[in-house]
Amino acid sequence: ANTSSLQFPPASCPLLRWIFWLASTLFRLQELKMELAISAVTGELVSRFVSYLADKYRSCCHAQSGETQLRRLQQLLLRARTVVEEADGRYITNSGMLAQLTMLADAMYRGYWALGAFGYMSLDETETSPMEVSSSSPRKRLRTVHGSARKNKAMYFADLQSVVESLEDVVDGLTEFVVLLGGCDRMLRRPYDAYLYNDNIMFGRHTQKQKLLNFMLQHSSSSPGGKPAVLPIIGAPAVGKRTLVAHVCKDERVSSHFSSILHLNGDSFRRIADHDRSFLRGKILVVVELVADVDKKDWVEFCSTLASMDSGSKVIIISRLRSTERFGTVRPIFLDTLSYEEFNYLFKTLAFGSANPAHHPQLARIADELAEEFRTECSLVGTNIFADVMRRNLNVHFWFGMLSRLRRFAERNVSMFGEHPRLLVERRHQIDVTDFVLHPAASPLRIVPSCTSGSSRTEVTAERVSLPRVRLGDLMMDPGVRPQGDFNVVSWESRLPPYTSFVHFVPNGNGAPGLAKQSTPLSGRKRPAVAL
Repeated sequence: ANTSSLQFPPASCPLLRWIFWLASTLFRLQELKMELAISAVTGELVSRFVSYLADKYRSCCHAQSGETQLRRLQQLLLRARTVVEEADGRYITNSGMLAQLTMLADAMYRGYWALGAFGYMSLDETETSPMEVSSSSPRKRLRTVHGSARKNKAMYFADLQSVVESLEDVVDGLTEFVVLLGGCDRMLRRPYDAYLYNDNIMFGRHTQKQKLLNFMLQHSSSSPGGKPAVLPIIGAPAVGKRTLVAHVCKDERVSSHFSSILHLNGDSFRRIADHDRSFLRGKILVVVELVADVDKKDWVEFCSTLASMDSGSKVIIISRLRSTERFGTVRPIFLDTLSYEEFNYLFKTLAFGSANPAHHPQLARIADELAEEFRTECSLVGTNIFADVMRRNLNVHFWFGMLSRLRRFAERNVSMFGEHPRLLVERRHQIDVTDFVLHPAASPLRIVPSCTSGSSRTEVTAERVSLPRVRLGDLMMDPGVRPQGDFNVVSWESRLPPYTSFVHFVPNGNGAPGLAKQSTPLSGRKRPAVAL
């Protein structure tokens, strides 16, 4: 048989053979492409599966490591708090120890701040929270551990590890500090003082308290001419300057060291030369509150008047003005606003009361946002006011409502008066607090602040004193308690003797700016001031 007749395509037909070859080649190329595509898809799936397993493994490792870090943090915080409380009950004169105490306190509050973030880990990541709803706040903190914890657990654990390592370094270096601390004299504390330590807003300021004590008790040198030593205490409004002095004046050694404590303001210190100087005999502590700058001539005359005081007498200047630094004979004490971590710890302590923030993670989340708002918008007194109201109702929607009202309060006053309410308070200008009255039909409520921050006393008329009084917290909860006509609103009353009250005037209608009374010029004073 002829074999050529069995070939396909026939040898005699080259065109058909070429077409057959081309089709075979294309078919093989298509098969190769399919193999490559399948290989690529398989490789991608394997890669993703391996990444998933690796992420799962890292997540488990992070969880285990995080639990270990958390337990370590709790142990370190217990040690740090023990040392800080012990140091607060001792007289420390060593400047190096004071520097260590500052570092320890800062690291401790950062630790409590990070510890609070752990409660957020138990929240549903898909849940819409009040803080996410309020994320339009221009002051939203981008660096908070809490925000990182919700968005990226790995970042949270990294932040947690950083905080633990920082606190561990500080605590490990406290061996010499603890040994030296044991040689420092112990402060005498009665039950009242223990209550004061736990409940007073004289929170933190550990180093500043020790420096002020050292000035009062140890610095005995006088300026040329027998003039007393002068220590300026300088800080922004409502950071606790007067509270710091009042707290230290309650110390047993201070009260026994001076025969009397004289309190003066910007007006009375200028008139002191016109009075009988017999009351200036003995070792006297003079506390001068200055809200405006003082002429050098007036200050020189004032110091000359004080030259008749015994050696060891001291003068303390309380002011927000940096210019008063020139009157000091020693380095001034500067009081800054509390750090966010420190203020956060304070606010949660006040707002939760006996409740544990770890048992209320959503409230703790809102509290962090509120702490930032209060730190920038309100004074410590204002923080106490709202913490007292919020402590009565541990409800997520109620707390979130307070956060919203706080923001509207600032926006409303800027819109109405062109200034932030904190600046209005400093100028004793009326402010609108309608947003804090928890009632939709409430009529406008405007108050006239009692006094400029740092002022010792404001005179009021007898008619103003006799007006009815209402607590601001009660008014916020029940607008029905609002009296008719003019009245006074008590924004805050100290729970400690002598029970300082912050009383503000509420005019009928819009009213005009006026003055109100602050009942006590300097809270916590044990010895009577000499009136001028």
